[in-house]
Amino acid sequence: MTRPAAIVTGGARGIGLACAQALADAGFDILVADLAETAADGLAPDITKRGAEFAYVRCDIADLDTHTALVDAAMRAFGRIDCLVNNAGVGAVMRGDLLDLKPENFDRTLGINLRGTVFLSQAVAKAMLAAPGDQRSIITITSVSAEMASPERPDYCISKAGLSMWVKNLALRLAPENIAVFEVRPGIIRTDMTSGVTAKYDALIDGGLVPAKRWGEASDIGAVVATLAGGKLGFSTGSIINVDGALSVPRL
Repeated sequence: MTRPAAIVTGGARGIGLACAQALADAGFDILVADLAETAADGLAPDITKRGAEFAYVRCDIADLDTHTALVDAAMRAFGRIDCLVNNAGVGAVMRGDLLDLKPENFDRTLGINLRGTVFLSQAVAKAMLAAPGDQRSIITITSVSAEMASPERPDYCISKAGLSMWVKNLALRLAPENIAVFEVRPGIIRTDMTSGVTAKYDALIDGGLVPAKRWGEASDIGAVVATLAGGKLGFSTGSIINVDGALSVPRL
């Protein structure tokens, strides 16, 4: 039986790696796309021990000229693309007063998080439409910051809010084609990106910011992504799945 295949961007560590692992455990072959130069050597044994075929492409999704080569690499490796996990992204280049936000920092954050992700999704969607199959999906990792404002990092929030609207539009376009589109919104997740603010968030979690009273783990996101990619929730296309321990639930 032919295994389905998934592309995971930013899959060399953190949430992306957890998504790749969960998808491999769920029966997908995996192509990881990441900027890391030496990640493939360490990733290959981890993914293949789960029974999956593994491929790696070093690319910067902000460079739109790399997208065709990435899609072609997946087709050469597996002959199909059943799932795209848009995970690659960066935090705000510099936190601070939004009145001091620099245009070049804004452009970098939006170029990777929003522009790069939008046009990679477009390229993969076209490849999916050219080779129809079952249980196909495009899953985009955004953030609770798509809705919850952080004035010290408005560029990041704007990038994630823009992605959220992209997901809605993409879901409407692809629903008739049997390609499910989802947005996954992590909350406070323990990753390299949050390692520099661990003490801050420890205190906030202890103070009740997260009703679940704990950090989220990358594996929490991976489990959701694997469930969505499995095809059993296809009629829920266009949905937002919050993975945040009820952080984003409005409270009095």
